[in-house]
Amino acid sequence: MVLKEADSTNNYLKELLSNTKPVADGTVIMAESQYAGRGQQQNKWHSAPGMNLTFSLLLRPSFLPLGQQFYLTQAVSIGVVSALRQATSENVQVKWPNDIYFGDKKLGGILIENIVQGSNIKHSIVGIGLNVNQTDFPPEVPNPTSVKQILHSDHDLHQLLSQICAHIEAWYLKLKAGKWDEIRQAYLNNLYWLNQEREFSSDGVDFTGTITGITEHGFLVVRTESEEKEFNLKQIQFLNK
Repeated sequence: MVLKEADSTNNYLKELLSNTKPVADGTVIMAESQYAGRGQQQNKWHSAPGMNLTFSLLLRPSFLPLGQQFYLTQAVSIGVVSALRQATSENVQVKWPNDIYFGDKKLGGILIENIVQGSNIKHSIVGIGLNVNQTDFPPEVPNPTSVKQILHSDHDLHQLLSQICAHIEAWYLKLKAGKWDEIRQAYLNNLYWLNQEREFSSDGVDFTGTITGITEHGFLVVRTESEEKEFNLKQIQFLNK
C-alpha cells in the first residue's frame, strides 16, 4: 500500500492492527511523504517528499523468544544491506545496532517496534527509512548521504523497495529456520568499525576501543586497553574523529 502522506508508517500499521480486520503477515506500507518519522531513541527522521524510501513492514515472529529479539534486528539489517550492495555495487555496512552506512555517512536507519504477548513477540513493525534521490539535507542532519550521491543518478523507488523486501524475506526465512549462527556471522561480516581501533564516548568520557563483536542479546562488545566491556544503545557513542 502506498500512501501520499503519513505521520509515520509505523504508526499507520499500528492503527491497522488495532482495528478488527486482520492484517496479513508481510504487509508493506510506503509513504511518499512522512512528516513525523522516527529513528532510534526518539530521534526524528528527515525525508524530502517523493525522493526517498519510508516504509514499514509487518512481521509475526511468534517463533522467536523475546530474549532473542536482536536476531530479528540482525536479519532485517542484513536484508537491507545486501539489497543496497546489489543495487549500488558499493560497500554498504550496518552501524550497530541498525543504522545503514556508506563509508562514514548515514544512508538510512531501521526502527523495529515489537508488540509482545507473554514471552513471545506477537507482531513486529519494521520501519525503514533510506535516503535515495535526495541530495540536499537540512544542516541539523548529521553526516547524511543517499543512493543518488553514491551512484550520481536517480534510482527507481519502487524497484528498490521490491529488492529490499525480497532480501529481507530471504533472511527472515533463515531466521524462521533457526539459522541463527549464519545470521549472526553475516551481521558481523557487515558491521561498521568491526576490529578497528576507534574513538568512543561513554558517560561523558572519551576512550579508544575496538569493536570485537555483539552479545546474543545485542550488546556491543568493545575492547579497551584495560578490559572488554558490553554496552547497550544508551551507553556508548561513536566519535568520528
